[in-house]
Amino acid sequence: MKDLSIYFSSLEQIDSFEAGSIGEQIIRNDENGFPEMQKGGVALLYVPEFRFGDQTLHGKSDDRFRSAFYQLYKGASWKKNIYDLGNLMPGERVEDTYFALRQIVAELVKKDIIPIVIGGTQDLTYAMYQGYEELEQMINVMSIDNRLDLGDPEVAINSKAYVNKLLMHRPCFLFNYSVLGYQTPLVKQEELDLFEKLYFDTVRLGEFNADFKVGEPLLRNTDLLTIDLQSIRSSDIQGKHYTEPNGFFNHELCQIAKYAGISDKLTSLGIFNLMPDDLSESAHAQVAQMIWYFLDGISLRFGDFPMGTKKGYLKFTVFLEEIDHEVIFYKSPKSERWWMEVPYPPSEGVRFDRHHMVPCNKRDYDNALQGEIPDLWWRTYQKLG
Repeated sequence: MKDLSIYFSSLEQIDSFEAGSIGEQIIRNDENGFPEMQKGGVALLYVPEFRFGDQTLHGKSDDRFRSAFYQLYKGASWKKNIYDLGNLMPGERVEDTYFALRQIVAELVKKDIIPIVIGGTQDLTYAMYQGYEELEQMINVMSIDNRLDLGDPEVAINSKAYVNKLLMHRPCFLFNYSVLGYQTPLVKQEELDLFEKLYFDTVRLGEFNADFKVGEPLLRNTDLLTIDLQSIRSSDIQGKHYTEPNGFFNHELCQIAKYAGISDKLTSLGIFNLMPDDLSESAHAQVAQMIWYFLDGISLRFGDFPMGTKKGYLKFTVFLEEIDHEVIFYKSPKSERWWMEVPYPPSEGVRFDRHHMVPCNKRDYDNALQGEIPDLWWRTYQKLG
């Protein structure tokens, strides 16, 4: 494993933590040295990089979420080591920070350590995405956001325009991109049209509010998840950078974080737009609790993503006359969760092997029995073809 300590400043020594608290058990980058990380585990890191959002924030940092997180107590079923790598030192240029974060994500994911990246602006999603390039596998990216953040490919990347950079990056290893919680008044119609043409998944905030479980299959299918704190309604997270009257409630993001943690497929999490000097203690406590629920979800993973043999799974086959095709569903006896099998060209070999089993729910199966093509199946089929 590469030496990652060169990218971080160490944390101040803390003399004591309350018995049973996370702070008592976390392995920190402090005066005792950089953690020697074992395979598996979770690594927390703070990245105070704001230059592609608000230039006036450059050089500032605010990691009060740490003390709030340390004061919480570990869940009864938590078994993974938790590391705190410290604060990533911003580079001379933003691109230097990107390079450092890319290297860190790549090394951690290769070692089966889940990075939790806290801090800077949402464009850091692009740097995390680049970290997967060394893994040489197609991945799914999901953003919890009130906007699509697509941007113009001819315009330089910024905190509200970075998704185009993911699409244009070569080599391309993005299989799917999805957004949960976007608000129609904040999104250009041409952006929605492009997402539709690319068979990407979008869920409006209203759809989510009507049925929380609509986002679960998408979360279960995600490798890299990023959460924009500016998608929280201003009544729940007050500050000059948080002004939207509508958005998620704090407890909803904790629920989303837990669902994400339960996903066997998810290997990294980013929580962005934690603006320095702009938030109350309660807002930092909210971030701490989101991390807690994510870790609690990880401890509850079933390990039943149906790769390889499907022995032991309940199999259901539905013939859809409209497409003259069978849709095969699988149900896990361990978790009661559902998947759909989507065929792909044999010439593609293992390139799409991780993506032809699509998470779904029982409603998709019930609708298929009524002759309705599952939307997630159809979108995946178009991309695989």
